[in-house]
This record gives sequence, structure tokens and C-alpha cells, in this order.
Amino acid sequence: MKKGIIDRFEGDIAVIEFDDIMKDIPKSRLPKKAAVGDVLVFDGDRITIDTNEKAKLKQEIEDLMDELFED
Repeated sequence: MKKGIIDRFEGDIAVIEFDDIMKDIPKSRLPKKAAVGDVLVFDGDRITIDTNEKAKLKQEIEDLMDELFED
């Protein structure tokens, strides 16, 4: 099982970031509600969205932004 983050969509292709490697995956293989920034779990042929991990990453980014823009 591995995890990747949707970086962007290019037409019918989703560009997924795995650690420091980018891979193109047909959009049709992803869950229908998949969006940029979603954390995907790849378990064999099954791909699911990890909503808890996305929320965690979002909070980490917000915390970093708050630190950057402190008065």
C-alpha cells in the first residue's frame, strides 16, 4: 500500500506525487470525487481517498502559514 497526493489534472490524466516522484494516472481510475490536493491510498487495484490525511496536511499548511505571517 502506498499513498500519493493529486498535484494537478491535465485533461484526462491525474498527476500524482509519490514522495519525490510524479506519476501520470488516468483520471478514470480515480474515485469520482477526487480533487487536487486529495491524498490517495493505492492498495493493489483499489484507489481510495484518505480524508483524514488530507485534513491533517491542510492543518499543517495552515500552521506554517500562520508562523510565516505572524506580526
